[in-house]
Amino acid sequence: MTHAASEGHTETAILGGGCFWCTEAVFKEVEGVLKVEPGYCDGEVDHPAYRQVCEGTTGHAEVVRITFDPQVVSFRQLLEVFFGTHDPTTPDRQGNDVGTQYRSTIFPNSEEQLHDAAAVMEALEDEFAEPIVTKLEMPAPFWPAEDFHFDFFANNPEQPYCQFVVAPKVAKFREKFAARRKQG
Repeated sequence: MTHAASEGHTETAILGGGCFWCTEAVFKEVEGVLKVEPGYCDGEVDHPAYRQVCEGTTGHAEVVRITFDPQVVSFRQLLEVFFGTHDPTTPDRQGNDVGTQYRSTIFPNSEEQLHDAAAVMEALEDEFAEPIVTKLEMPAPFWPAEDFHFDFFANNPEQPYCQFVVAPKVAKFREKFAARRKQG
């Protein structure tokens, strides 16, 4: 644990980049990330269940809440990983996962995060063949997902979705962001 984290100086980020199994697996490997929690944001139902959200009728997005040490990794650096490991140009979808629950979204926790997110999106606009459609949404209650979603990739590496969808995203992170990867 870093000195700053041991003093309790942490920040949180809430990001949605498709299935939270993918985003959780990627961000658990980022140096300076202390905790990653899959869950749901936005939406019209308190304490939603996975099946409800999967139906696409609640308005929730699958997200991860990331607790990080800003002395080790900045919010902007997290956003670089975020935009580098999912497709921010496809509205309401990531690959075969289709629906508003899979939208590319950022729920800024402060004015600074809002400003940073807008600046990063603007800076990256020319990096993609299509326009970035990631939504900057108002802060919303975060509802933790059911326990079996936590560490899903680590606990289910042989599951077909993990092999064919999650593993390639983790491999992409490891290749593209090797310098941001936790050591040991």
